[in-house]
Amino acid sequence: MTMPKIYFRILLLILLTGCASTKKAKFEDYVFKTKSEKTAYIKSYDKALKLWDIPYTEEDIRTTYGTAHVIMAGPKNGKDLVLLHGMDASSTMWYPNIKPLAKNHRIYAIDFMMEPGKSTLISKPLSSEDIVILYNEIFDHYKLKKFDIVAASRGGWIATLLATEKRNSIDKIVLLSPAQTFKFIDKVGKTTSALMLKLFPSEKKFGKTLTTFSTHPEKISPVYKRQFYLANKYAKSNSSMLKMHPFSDDELKSITNPVLVLIGDHDVINSEESLERANKYLIKGKTQIIKDAGHFLSIDQSKVVNNAMIDFLE
Repeated sequence: MTMPKIYFRILLLILLTGCASTKKAKFEDYVFKTKSEKTAYIKSYDKALKLWDIPYTEEDIRTTYGTAHVIMAGPKNGKDLVLLHGMDASSTMWYPNIKPLAKNHRIYAIDFMMEPGKSTLISKPLSSEDIVILYNEIFDHYKLKKFDIVAASRGGWIATLLATEKRNSIDKIVLLSPAQTFKFIDKVGKTTSALMLKLFPSEKKFGKTLTTFSTHPEKISPVYKRQFYLANKYAKSNSSMLKMHPFSDDELKSITNPVLVLIGDHDVINSEESLERANKYLIKGKTQIIKDAGHFLSIDQSKVVNNAMIDFLE
């Protein structure tokens, strides 16, 4: 006995509609596993962003690889300054530094697409070539020319990558303990706490990680600390860090921009060897050790770091 065509069509329509609904309801995100986890993280992000304590606006712009989230602040007629945050830190990390930086600069703080934040990656993981294209699209969107960059940790690696491009519109660059830029991670054994936190997140491991990367974890705002913890708890482990290799002598020599490199004396990512390579190969490089500071030097010694950055930029 064959099913009447009309019933067959109805059944087929129900099945297709059901499949379509299921597909539509499925949560797909490069960074977060579930929608509820992302929602919780974004809520903590918004709270942490208020720590900037200055007027700002947020904007999402379309790029080849997804939506880039940009936070803008400072006078519109000020010199343009791009901020590139550290790994899993997001643009909210600049709360101890944003007031002096935004006094005379027009700020563009960009969330990196492959990490927790408000930018959204819709393509495959980004290669070095993709990263260059992505940021140049953002710079072109805002018509940025002869702008400065302040970049921390992985952001420092990205800034250096952008500076090695023959055609770039960058003026001055400040690198705050750039990761994997001048040398591989200095004290690998000590940084395993960060890896263990990613694999098996807990408040205890998070506290140990902060102590490893900061000489003054008590200075970190509890509001920001919460956001940073959720970034490590909910976001997938970032294997793209493994693709970041120190730049060659020739690549560093190709950078003609004035560059200031600041590194904490207790940094587990860099050492004096990093400063030696920076001094040797950066044509217009300047280096400074920040005393009593770890990898999170922009928080550990914010006043000293802020003064050094402003003196160099202005």
